[in-house]
This record gives sequence, C-alpha cells and structure tokens, in this order.
Amino acid sequence: MMIEAKLAELGITLPQPAAPVASYVPAVEANGMLFISGQLPFVDGKVLTGRVGDTCNLEDAKVAAKACGIMLIAQMKAALGGDLDRVERIVKLGVFIASEPDFTDQPEAANGASDLMEAVFGDAGKHARAAVSVPALPRNAAVEIDCVVQVRAA
Repeated sequence: MMIEAKLAELGITLPQPAAPVASYVPAVEANGMLFISGQLPFVDGKVLTGRVGDTCNLEDAKVAAKACGIMLIAQMKAALGGDLDRVERIVKLGVFIASEPDFTDQPEAANGASDLMEAVFGDAGKHARAAVSVPALPRNAAVEIDCVVQVRAA
C-alpha cells in the first residue's frame, strides 16, 4: 500500500472513477499493460470547463490536467482491483487541451498531470507524453487525458 500512503501524504483523496459516457470501457488490461480511456477533469463532481485563451487561462488548464490525473489514478485503482502497487510504470500520457488557436503552452498545461504522476509514483511516474490543443472536448471540458500503464500480474 505504498501508493495509497503517498496519496494520503499528498492530501489526495481519489474520487469514484467516472463511468463511461458512450460505447467504451474505462480501462483494458492486456499483456501487462493497462490502457485507460480519456478522463475528464472532475472537481467536486463537476467537470472543469472552458477553452484556454478564452474562458480559462494556463493555470486553470494545469489544475484541470491535475484533476484528470487524479481521475486516471482512480481508474487505475478500479481496474487493478484496488491495488495501485501493481503499477510498475506510467508509460505515456496523451493530453488534449481545449484552447484558442494561438495557445502554444500545451507542455506547461500538461505538467499538471505529469508532475502529479511523478509525485505519486516516483521515478515510475516519469513517462512519455503528447500534449496537443484541440478546438473542443466532450462536455466542454478544458482538458482530457488518456494513459498507458505497465502493471505487474495480480
């Protein structure tokens, strides 16, 4: 339960994992890898919405990315039968940021999730990443993030 202790130390309480809103599953485990569907930034049960450069700013996007990261960890826990210590490595994050066309600070916004993964999982939280802007996201979310995780067998 080292990861649970780290979450507690960081003051993070995992929410209930979000249910799918369309025809997909939240996570698929295959050949030692866990693929987590895109997660939206829920805070207190509500999606953080907006477009960077219009209705929200870079700091808002970082907060939204961190909220997505917390939901990713909640999905990991659910998919791994409650055992986050099965996580061997966060392999990759795919970060999608709703923004105006002239916004170019995607890497800084994505750090909200990347810094969280390293804080929670240590060196195993260091990952490859893509961070891109998009014109719109589901439910008007400011950020959406998917994830690939290497896991130990149960």
